[in-house]
Amino acid sequence: MQRVNTSTVSEFILVGLSDALEVRFLLFVLFLIIYLATMAGNVAVLVAISTDAHLHNPMYFFLGNLSLLDIFCPTITVPKMLEALLFENKVISFTGCMLQLFFLIDVVGTEIFLLAVMAYDRYVAICHPLQYMNIVSMKLCACLAIGTWVVGFFNSLLHTSLIFTVFFCDSNEVDQYYCDIPPVLALSCSSTYNRELVILTVAGVLGSSAFVVTLISYIYILLAILCMNSAESRHKAFSTCSSHLTVVCLFYGTTICTYVRPSSTYSPNQDRIVSMLYGILTPLLNPIIYSLRNKEVKCALGRVISWVRTTLTK
Repeated sequence: MQRVNTSTVSEFILVGLSDALEVRFLLFVLFLIIYLATMAGNVAVLVAISTDAHLHNPMYFFLGNLSLLDIFCPTITVPKMLEALLFENKVISFTGCMLQLFFLIDVVGTEIFLLAVMAYDRYVAICHPLQYMNIVSMKLCACLAIGTWVVGFFNSLLHTSLIFTVFFCDSNEVDQYYCDIPPVLALSCSSTYNRELVILTVAGVLGSSAFVVTLISYIYILLAILCMNSAESRHKAFSTCSSHLTVVCLFYGTTICTYVRPSSTYSPNQDRIVSMLYGILTPLLNPIIYSLRNKEVKCALGRVISWVRTTLTK
């Protein structure tokens, strides 16, 4: 293939999945079920939070934002993957690839910052319960939520502009089931050192800042839980925070493994598995381990289901 640059590349080919017909069909069914279950779980949480007045508080406001991100994240990549599995159409346009990567980095970055905000919210709720409503007002919640989306947007804009202004040559085959930073950069025939340095620096500063906020919040939370006199209070606080901590560890671990490292260490098979963890599995698990375990959310969902049944039987 002759050497080409970004002005002549019009499409990429996603080659991250099996070509065997039997395997493709099984993967299609599996990922379709996971995707539909993810949509159902997160939409249910959003409906419960928006329709129940008891859940109109900061904690559930942030949970609603998390569910919204967990709807967007797999929707960016899974439909194209299902199309490739069912119709063997692995071609994605240059613009489509760029937009897919932009929205994915936007959502991933926003979720990292949102998890830090949620950790701070739990810190205030457990360590300063009497001042909680004064400190974490709905106005502050709105500002923090908007801030996470804005920072995620500009972070993604920087990453995308750096990646899609390189020169591509030799191959336009992306060794992944969607357009992502490591496999796209691996196609460049020009030096990507400076761009990778900027990407790693920005991702490192923003990611480590969010991680430090999360870590410090949970250190204070753990100390506060250990100082509680009531075993019931300790159990309730630990149950709420352990769910959040599970989500944080799973999401941070997989995203750091994928993005905070040079493209020279890119391993297609390993990265494919890791990307499925944070891009497909985590959005499926979040409603279960973070929201649907909560008694108030389950009661709200029960009321919504009862209302739907009553409406349908009239």
